Amino acid sequence: MNIRLAAALAILSSSAFAAPSELNVYAGRPLDAGSIAISDFDSAKTLSGDAVAIPKDQNGVVAVSKSAKAKKDDALTLDFNKAWYASLRVQSGKPVDLRPYLDKGVLALDLKVDELAEGGLSFRVKCGDQCVRAVPYVIPARAAQGKGWQHLVMSASCFYQEGDDFSQITQPFELNGTGKGKVSIANVKYQLSGKPNVACPDYKTVSVTPEKLNESWSISWWTPRHEKKLAEAKQVGKSAQVVFIGDSITEGWEKSGVPVWDRYYKPLNGIALGFGGDRTENVLWRLLHGEVDNLDPKVAVLMFGTNNTGFRQEDPKTTAIGIKRNIEELQKRLPDTKILLLAIFPRGEKPNDNLRQINDKINAIIAGYADNQKIFFLDIGKDFLQPDGTLSRDIMPDLLHPNEKGYEIWAKAMAPTLQKLLPDAGKYAWDNVSIGGSGFVSGLIASKTEPGLIYARTDVGGAYRWDVKKNAGFH
Repeated sequence: MNIRLAAALAILSSSAFAAPSELNVYAGRPLDAGSIAISDFDSAKTLSGDAVAIPKDQNGVVAVSKSAKAKKDDALTLDFNKAWYASLRVQSGKPVDLRPYLDKGVLALDLKVDELAEGGLSFRVKCGDQCVRAVPYVIPARAAQGKGWQHLVMSASCFYQEGDDFSQITQPFELNGTGKGKVSIANVKYQLSGKPNVACPDYKTVSVTPEKLNESWSISWWTPRHEKKLAEAKQVGKSAQVVFIGDSITEGWEKSGVPVWDRYYKPLNGIALGFGGDRTENVLWRLLHGEVDNLDPKVAVLMFGTNNTGFRQEDPKTTAIGIKRNIEELQKRLPDTKILLLAIFPRGEKPNDNLRQINDKINAIIAGYADNQKIFFLDIGKDFLQPDGTLSRDIMPDLLHPNEKGYEIWAKAMAPTLQKLLPDAGKYAWDNVSIGGSGFVSGLIASKTEPGLIYARTDVGGAYRWDVKKNAGFH
């Protein structure tokens, strides 16, 4: 903890009143007049008896129950299946002041993991309408499966970020699950002192600390995809003229964006290094582990950071630092490559969407990274928006990821800038040109070894050639 934060927390904890040495959030029952609730993305229910459940499609469920007789009396068990979001919330009847516990205090609880092989876990505190702080616990929770009750202790300051108001907390604890699992908690309390045995990320440096994407829904495929991309990059090698680096929006070039990709970037032997869910630290891990080392593209297109916003509601300055660290690493590994840094695309339906506004602030910072020599900045966000600033589901059905129409907008809006950065791209129209019958020319490629020789790739296989010296035309 840095000196500035420690001093701030010390001031916060020196309240005029004497805080209890232990604040029982759940000890067989919630705080006075409090309640236990469960929720998924669509609904919420309050526990009034011994159990409550939210049925989900395809036999999924989010449920909580009280243990009648167990090793931990009156434990709460969260049972979830096929859940993108499953929440067990301990809500206080009246706001509680957690500031006295932020300096040297801890959050302690007992945890038992019966099943989590296909699930994930995190602990959360809600600190306002637009403020939720979390401590991820996926990997250690999976390791605890079947090992009985564990006593966990984490610093209360794990949930605090500079500027947060912890004086009126109405939801002092949340157990959050994803995927499939069965997890029990008991004896949840804040203490003025304690020895932590659970580590938590430093929110000020997490965006620049390289790490794999360890989410319940990513663990099974993330590393294999990285290995696949290493092989793909090795195969494409120095022939790739353009590389895209990013998150699920970049990965979408391999999904709904394929028809657009085949017209614009396949002729350039382009490669898309996009991983769904990636934040700046995950992209950095991939760069540090060789994902671009076999490449030497003319241009690298970068666009990521929206998951730092969506998952952590991160300070824009922190995300911007993470983007800058990736640029620095990319320049180290691809010193001759020009970087086209795109503004993070708009998300959310309206201009006042909280997450969109965070992204806008990030964009305002990263625009200053351009030197117009090796790093170029381009904001095409307005091309996706209606005149009133709204985002249409006709372009981004979930108000975050483009469909084919959205990828077409992206490619066309970026084309003039990309053509300037690619040495020969301006000579050619990288669009479908009908050649009669059912075929079309999907791209033109200049020979690297014979000046004046050009190949025209077609969608139906094979290629035509134009030899300027022989003036032979296509044959």
